[in-house]
Amino acid sequence: MSKQKIGVGIIGANPARGWALNAHIPALRSLPQFELAAVSTSRKETAAEAAKVYGVSLAFDNHQDLLSRPEVDLAVISVKVPFHLELASAALKARKAVYCEWPLGNGLAEAEQLAAMAREFGVVARVGLQARSSPVVNHVRQLLAEGYVGEVLSSSIVASVSNFGPEVIPSSVYLLDRKNGASMLTIPFGHAVDAFCWCLGEFVELKATFATRYPEVRVADGTNVNSNIADQISVSGTLQNGAVASIHFHGSKSRGPGFQWEINGTDGDLLIEGVSGHIQMTPIKLKGARGAEKKVADLPTPTSCLWAPKETPEGSPFNVAQAYVHVAEDMLTGSKKAPTFDDAVLRHRMIEAIVTAAKTGRQQSYDLSRPA
Repeated sequence: MSKQKIGVGIIGANPARGWALNAHIPALRSLPQFELAAVSTSRKETAAEAAKVYGVSLAFDNHQDLLSRPEVDLAVISVKVPFHLELASAALKARKAVYCEWPLGNGLAEAEQLAAMAREFGVVARVGLQARSSPVVNHVRQLLAEGYVGEVLSSSIVASVSNFGPEVIPSSVYLLDRKNGASMLTIPFGHAVDAFCWCLGEFVELKATFATRYPEVRVADGTNVNSNIADQISVSGTLQNGAVASIHFHGSKSRGPGFQWEINGTDGDLLIEGVSGHIQMTPIKLKGARGAEKKVADLPTPTSCLWAPKETPEGSPFNVAQAYVHVAEDMLTGSKKAPTFDDAVLRHRMIEAIVTAAKTGRQQSYDLSRPA
């Protein structure tokens, strides 16, 4: 790429709310590799407002107009899941590099379709599984590779997510209908289990139990809505190395740690804790002990796990900025450091296996292969 900076076009750049406003924009502003070149929304009024808020001259109410601009090298899809297939497909057909939010598609079939298109057109196609970009998650992966705990014997996660409990804000109501492909299973659980498997390996077999304990949910505006999603998710099974694993996510706020992940091995233990099961966007801390050590102690994050500039805002933007650093490397060098559409397909396969296991009560496995 001859340009000094990668031009980014954000589809779904709502100027008043949303993930683009809260994560993508502040992340990109901290990174010298990128410049925000264009934005689009679904209406002329919000497009004009977005241009003012984000300080860009190119703003559209039609994603095709954004995709036709030569200033846009990377198209970012930051909209609700039911629109991912249409918009990511359009970006791929326009031969733009693509960064699409997770879940990649509304179910496995859509994800497979997008991954096949990305391979066909030969463009950089990356997915927002940004929990992998967490400095702490990368430190965990490093320590496991170095043998900090010895052979991994077992690992477990217990987590809570308050926005899938008895009350939600109005903008979260769409997460309570499984037909939208955006639920506790696909979003917080999906991000966390991707980090889990990225560090420890995939499940070779699994069982699952779902329950909907909040079939009616209060909305902060005073109304009530019905929910058909699982707000209790329990998955257990065996990993590729033989370790026993269990993951339990539950809706509502916990009075204890909102996220607790233990990794137990023959020589040591690791403990990862956070305030919420949304580890893709909330801080987590790492403790460990090995050998003769009796208690876990804080394990500082090494600089090798920090890629984003120090000026990057904490919270939602940070892991996204970390992911963008790898997206830039992939675009400039041809590497595959950021999670690809094929990585997303693997995670969608796992989620489909979990749904089948919960529905049938039978143990399931999923295809671990990747395209050649």
